[in-house]
Amino acid sequence: VSSVGKGVTAAAIGRILKARGITVSIQKLDPYLNVDPGTMSPYQHGEVFVTADGAETDLDLGHYERFIDENLDRTCNVTTGQIYAEVISKERRGDYLGGTIQVIPHITNEIKRRIGLVGQKNNPEVVIVEVGGTVGDIEGQPFFEAVRQLRTDVGRDQTLYVHVTFLPHIGATNELKTKPTQHSVRELRGIGIQPQVIIARTDYPVSSDIIDKIALFCDVESRAVIPLETTDNIYSVPLVLEDAGLGDYIVEQLNLTAQPPHLDDWRDLVARMRQVRDPLRIAIVGKYVELRDAYMSVKEALTHAAVFHNCKLEIEWVYSGDLEKNRNMDVLEQVDGIVVPGGFGYRGIEGKIMAAEIARVHQIPYLGLCLGMQVMCIEFARNVLGLEDANSTEFDASCEHPVIDLMPDQHGVANLGGTMRLGLYPCVLKPDTRAAQAYQTSLVNERHRHRFEFNNRYREAFEGGGACFSGLSPDGRLVEIMELKEHPFMLGSQFHPEFLSRPNRPHPLFKQLIQAAIAYRDRRTSDETREHAGVEDAR
Repeated sequence: VSSVGKGVTAAAIGRILKARGITVSIQKLDPYLNVDPGTMSPYQHGEVFVTADGAETDLDLGHYERFIDENLDRTCNVTTGQIYAEVISKERRGDYLGGTIQVIPHITNEIKRRIGLVGQKNNPEVVIVEVGGTVGDIEGQPFFEAVRQLRTDVGRDQTLYVHVTFLPHIGATNELKTKPTQHSVRELRGIGIQPQVIIARTDYPVSSDIIDKIALFCDVESRAVIPLETTDNIYSVPLVLEDAGLGDYIVEQLNLTAQPPHLDDWRDLVARMRQVRDPLRIAIVGKYVELRDAYMSVKEALTHAAVFHNCKLEIEWVYSGDLEKNRNMDVLEQVDGIVVPGGFGYRGIEGKIMAAEIARVHQIPYLGLCLGMQVMCIEFARNVLGLEDANSTEFDASCEHPVIDLMPDQHGVANLGGTMRLGLYPCVLKPDTRAAQAYQTSLVNERHRHRFEFNNRYREAFEGGGACFSGLSPDGRLVEIMELKEHPFMLGSQFHPEFLSRPNRPHPLFKQLIQAAIAYRDRRTSDETREHAGVEDAR
């Protein structure tokens, strides 16, 4: 079933193998016809995760990187659109020497070639391949056929089929049903794939009788049926799988040379995540907040940083369009910090600008990510520098003061897909700034995804008004980070720091935001206490 948790499961398997000293890489096969998710609506697909080499990929790659702590690349996300585009391109060049192009063998061979690239490029001991979608979907059939053929190509003792399935619960009888799992396995068998491990996702505890029943009807060992109950913390999934014996079973089935698993640090991390009690309220102001997967990496980066500072994160999801109607303004004034993440298009932009103004005026810690930096610049230009018509040419091409403008190399670009400034770029930090204090170094490399940038014509005016450009490209041409001098923490980055945050290594900018938010909360609480005491004394 789609969205049942295959991505987290694949990432968790990678974690328990890596804990044994086994090198791992993970690949996602997406059956949709888009070349990549870069032009898809977040409502359709969730977050677009950007790799270091500039690929716009499925959000599951974010889970992979956070769990196995490895930087993946463009070979790790393959779509039907990419496969067909490559095969048709070869046909047009005459590479097939006049042959008839068919799904088998040409499409399946290209899929297998793409899977092989992961092993060739990164040389891992194990490549985990997640096939997206649902068993039985017509668009997924070439991928299932390709992975079936791989078992013969690489050897039966070198492959292991893991099937993630869902056990629905019938409320009227209070029982879990295994029949959908049985039918799903029968469907796989019909195309020549016999699952060797079944991970049974469920919202309820699974009895040994259910496990034995699945093993019997699906022809797998009982110890290879792994119940995976919905958890309060996705980072506990590797521990659930490990404690169920999956790590040892995979090592045994694939004849891997492995060390004893070292998961003590991971267990400590999960325990700390569950033990934190000190509440900290952070608002995420966006235009896609109805689908929180659109901000998956932002949410996780905030969680990592909050746990680092022993705080329990409480996220207030604020739709920026509501702010434009003067709704939820009081919510922003009561939070301990504000994050404005990236996005595209004019809808909700004025609300994001209002969020930046509230943060500046009320001295609330603020972190702007990509577009979040740009709206911070627009707000500053309008309300501090007095440039009332300040805007981005993305939203108003004829504005008088385009403080955000199209990058020079983007002029004349017609296609939207894969044509932005994408991937890892260096950033030189200015000494004695909040950015330099956060990173504790002078040069960093961060991942980008944008077409528009700060307009250098306004640099002098901004600096004169109290802004500081604390991060620039090595040639000094591109503004990477802007912060306000007279604010406890108001910083915007043109890049996406959330993509580099890890649960055991939070990103420096998010750590700094949370630290500033704690100080702001404690200061506000102290002021409120003194004010209350003053009222009592007056009585």
